[in-house]
Amino acid sequence: VLKNSGAGVGSDKIGGISGIGATQGDGGGAFSEVLKSAISDTAQAVGKSENTGIEALNNKADLVDVVTSVQNAEMVLETVVAVRDKVIAAYQDIIKMPL
Repeated sequence: VLKNSGAGVGSDKIGGISGIGATQGDGGGAFSEVLKSAISDTAQAVGKSENTGIEALNNKADLVDVVTSVQNAEMVLETVVAVRDKVIAAYQDIIKMPL
């Protein structure tokens, strides 16, 4: 089980994914909710990183806090990009299938 230690602390993204039978054709399935949550967490992590950087400029945060928040935002963004790449690759494989 993977957990994100940054934005959405303690949230269990992988454990929240249901089995194949949970997908729905109307777009309200579990997969779309996981994607929405991941995008939201990415935005929160980037925002937290920006705020920590601003606080450091005002001498209200340590350099360690800035580095930690930037690394967390980078990790979350890289994860979302990797998932996006896998979804695109799967879509392209489906498109190549003969009818």
